[in-house]
Amino acid sequence: MLRPSLSLKSSLWRRWPLAVLCIGGIVALLTQLPVTNWLVAVVEWTRLQGSAGPFLFAVAYVVATVLLLPGLILTIGSGFVWGPLWGLLLISPVSVLAASLAFMLSRTIARNQVMRRLGSDPRLAALDAAVEQHGFKIVLLLRLSPLFPFNTINYLLGLTRVRMRDFILGSWIGLLPVTALYTYLGSMVTKTSELASGAKTSPGPFGNALFALGVVSTIGVTILLTRIARRALTRAVGGI
Repeated sequence: MLRPSLSLKSSLWRRWPLAVLCIGGIVALLTQLPVTNWLVAVVEWTRLQGSAGPFLFAVAYVVATVLLLPGLILTIGSGFVWGPLWGLLLISPVSVLAASLAFMLSRTIARNQVMRRLGSDPRLAALDAAVEQHGFKIVLLLRLSPLFPFNTINYLLGLTRVRMRDFILGSWIGLLPVTALYTYLGSMVTKTSELASGAKTSPGPFGNALFALGVVSTIGVTILLTRIARRALTRAVGGI
């Protein structure tokens, strides 16, 4: 029963350098391209489109999320263009929609390959099943934690058994505080050039409280995943 697991680990060990090179190549490419300037230009362009601006902005945000482009500038930009309230009302549902599309892309394109891998190792399969049972808690804590990138989490969670309902609800609630903070900060920006230069305003007490919440959430998700893994491993080993 242990041979499939060893085979799986051996296969992953042979493939991980290629995966690292691919991810490193993407990161290097993004750092060389003027992505920040492009996103700032999108904010400025949608600002000038009148009533069609919010729709065009939403489309741009979805595309940026699917392509793994940093969406922070767009989130701040929504507050800059439409103010803290309307910016939040726009970007909150759009961010969840964009995350859900990336989640579904990951699930439909790569999930079958992941399932074939998990099927050869009962311990990993048990862990995957356990994640399904605690999906909402995991998604919520991951979204509240500042250590887990928004775009990456969308695709990684698509490779698990987390239910779509839990993903959407956990993402919406978990992203709401930080989205409110950044749209508020965006509303304090006075000109587009400040978005490009990375000019920052003080987050104030709300920002400090949000940071503390993120730290607690990081600890919480680590403890939760550790417990899930331990229980899943115990069940799986007991069944071998």
